[in-house]
Amino acid sequence: MTVDQDVLPEDERTRQQEVPTAVLLAYAAAAAGVFGWFLFGLLVQQQGFVDSVGESAGAAFALLLAVSVIGTLRRNGE
Repeated sequence: MTVDQDVLPEDERTRQQEVPTAVLLAYAAAAAGVFGWFLFGLLVQQQGFVDSVGESAGAAFALLLAVSVIGTLRRNGE
């Protein structure tokens, strides 16, 4: 039984890309926004805990999808 695998040179294997500070700040802002959306639904609209969690989870999944699509487009554009 053989396993085909790509072997990376040593310098490429140890090279790690750093995450820019702007990206980290954008992730923190998105997390704060989703949490704020949860609190808005729970406290202001008084729609209940489960509905607020569902709405904020849907918003978070939509943000993750957008980040995934943008990352894919940026990576294929290189």
